[in-house]
Amino acid sequence: MADFTTRPVVMSAKGVVTSGHYLVSSVGLQMLMRGGNAIDAAAAMGICETLLEPQSCGIGGEVPTLIYSAKERRTYAISGMGWSPKAFTIDWCRENGIDLIPGDGYLPACVPAVIGTWTTALARFGTMSFIDIAMPTIDLAENGFPLYEGFRQRLAADVAKYTELYPTTGEIFCPGGDVPQVGELVRNPDFGAMLRSLCDAEKQARGRGRIAGIEAACDEYYKGAVAEKIVEFINDNPVEDASGVAHKGLLTLEDFADWHATVEQPVSLDYNGLDVHKCSTWTQGPLFLQQLAILQTMDLQGLGHNTADYLHNWIESAKLAFADREAYYGDPAFDEVPIDMLLSDDYANARAAQIGALASRELRPGDLGGGAPDYTAVSVAEDNRAALGIAAREVRDLGIGHAHIGDTTHLDAMDAEGNMVAATPSGGWIGTSPVIKGLGFPLGTRGQMFYLNSDRPNALQPRKRPRATLTPTMVTRDGAPFMAFGTPGGDSQEQWTLQFFLNHIDFGMNLQEALDAPTLHSVHFPSSFYPRAAFPARVVAESRIPTGVLDELRRRGHEVELVGDWANGKVMGIRWHADRGVIAGAASAKNTIGYAMAL
Repeated sequence: MADFTTRPVVMSAKGVVTSGHYLVSSVGLQMLMRGGNAIDAAAAMGICETLLEPQSCGIGGEVPTLIYSAKERRTYAISGMGWSPKAFTIDWCRENGIDLIPGDGYLPACVPAVIGTWTTALARFGTMSFIDIAMPTIDLAENGFPLYEGFRQRLAADVAKYTELYPTTGEIFCPGGDVPQVGELVRNPDFGAMLRSLCDAEKQARGRGRIAGIEAACDEYYKGAVAEKIVEFINDNPVEDASGVAHKGLLTLEDFADWHATVEQPVSLDYNGLDVHKCSTWTQGPLFLQQLAILQTMDLQGLGHNTADYLHNWIESAKLAFADREAYYGDPAFDEVPIDMLLSDDYANARAAQIGALASRELRPGDLGGGAPDYTAVSVAEDNRAALGIAAREVRDLGIGHAHIGDTTHLDAMDAEGNMVAATPSGGWIGTSPVIKGLGFPLGTRGQMFYLNSDRPNALQPRKRPRATLTPTMVTRDGAPFMAFGTPGGDSQEQWTLQFFLNHIDFGMNLQEALDAPTLHSVHFPSSFYPRAAFPARVVAESRIPTGVLDELRRRGHEVELVGDWANGKVMGIRWHADRGVIAGAASAKNTIGYAMAL
């Protein structure tokens, strides 16, 4: 049990929601109070988060989503990841001097997936209209929401960019070049008008039924005026990116019109009687399952919570899973991913046997029968050289800064019927691409995660999904709902949420204790973000982990970097207690604004 928790576990028999902002959670509760289900609540929260946390997610970004349908007693994944432009190819990059896809500007933009994801979820699993779920966000966009400290800090850090490089962003968030004060109302009327245009399209189709109306709202975004404004803006307003060159966008109206969110089967693993579900390898999600499979071969309780033995084995198993991510993961519509082999018991046992007494400094993808792929080691070396060179050039020449500037957020919802949602919105950050004039939001930059090596998975191809870091988790037991959870944090998302999951399941902590316990994460492998540096054997640890434990990890060869007591992640989650008929929820107090709320 943890010695200290920051908040109580919230509980209800009617419904629980979590999100990255307390006003977003209140919007989810509004939907439940009006008779909506968990999917309606999640869709409303998902739209609202893109307004209230634009430094962390945007409606031009992505939102991988897992849904448990109580009626069907099944878990589904919705592909909340758009595809790359048809014109964006490895050959195009070579012809234009791009050695590494930049993390900002228009080149890494994929088709925005947020509206398509939530309209698909709403039509397939929800009960409300698009107007119902959008109106609370429209009200906040038009009438304003109070600026909070974390958002203000991000604006203050980037104010030069918003006045010099992204003036359309500055017009909304830093009018006159000034950063608003905490508590001042932030308004984004263009964002509200954009949502109203989708609602108007739904109204015009209302006579054809609820689903037809929702589809009409979606079409207005992808086949109507919104897509037209985006494409016109990115063609008429080239913007400098990390390559040092100003580029136009490559997305076309056809790229928008042809894309749609898909409902898919998740990838799943049985962990001691619990079925753990993740989105497929168009995310990093299955590595959570791979690491679980390796750890399932060990006596974790016997090792003890956060002991040096436990953390050493945990870190080394993470390195192995991430190595396989680099070697094998990619969009399964393009890349042949041997997921059944990667999640097999025999493979887990073989990988567990590779964990030694000392920290490994190598990236070691597994051998699935034909030898471990050699492109992974080459890729790490090339990316590190590129990363070091790019970092030096940015400091010397660009000044404003073009590395990854943004975060992620998360939301969960569960209702009394047992419907359950876990979604991880991200991308479309105001710090990495300019706001589209008249729409109030920027495009995303997820395409930076593609490789430019055509011999490997997750290589850039037209209309392909980049392997996203975004990774919600859902758990069922005997076909019934059990848990949903997630966190912001890029490559660390799987690491922090796995520690949370094991704290709760293997070490008996309640939800709040489990997410409050100190964490660490590895940065041993190539970052998913530009400029993609790797730091072999390095571990980033919260300083609340006992000094003796950290010293022992160093003795075993881990390079331990200490951060603040409460620096890692912002985990949140919900849990169904079938024996009591009670839903429990919890959210980390880190970054102060995320909250779990109960109906």
